[in-house]
Amino acid sequence: MKLIPCLLAALFLPGVHPAKAQTQPPPRRLGIYGLSPFERAVACTKFYEGWHGEKKHLPYIGYGHKLLPGERLTHKISRAQGDSLLRADMRKLCRMFRRFGRDSLLLACLAYQVGPYRLLGNGKMPKSRLIRKLERGDRDIRQEYLRYCHWNGKKIASIQRRRRVELQLLFAP
Repeated sequence: MKLIPCLLAALFLPGVHPAKAQTQPPPRRLGIYGLSPFERAVACTKFYEGWHGEKKHLPYIGYGHKLLPGERLTHKISRAQGDSLLRADMRKLCRMFRRFGRDSLLLACLAYQVGPYRLLGNGKMPKSRLIRKLERGDRDIRQEYLRYCHWNGKKIASIQRRRRVELQLLFAP
């Protein structure tokens, strides 16, 4: 089931003449599918995170970058700087999940929102079921991935949609 929100598709699909649209579907390689997987992850994250350009969003700036101790950035950064921060964060998370091979980008997208410690565990929190399953070599992770759609203990429909879109764009069975 293809489930990409209309706005996300509209951002990346080129204009199609109405007469041609009825006779000829656009090739799959156009639009967001024509981008590399990393660029798809960046576009999806930008779309769902939105712009954090106001003081009320602190400690988050740009497209969801969390300010770290010692960083001297403010909420008044440019969109180009926000894009650069997002890409740097995604590369860092991809390196963190490198051992999972082709699933590292999908895990990086999830960790960008929920935090890598929720997946990998730390002293207080065990490894997630998702990570344990991947470590066993089982790549049937759809259900475990879709479980990351809660906020404050409640299931949020928009987060669930985001997870489905991420799976569709980034998961290669």
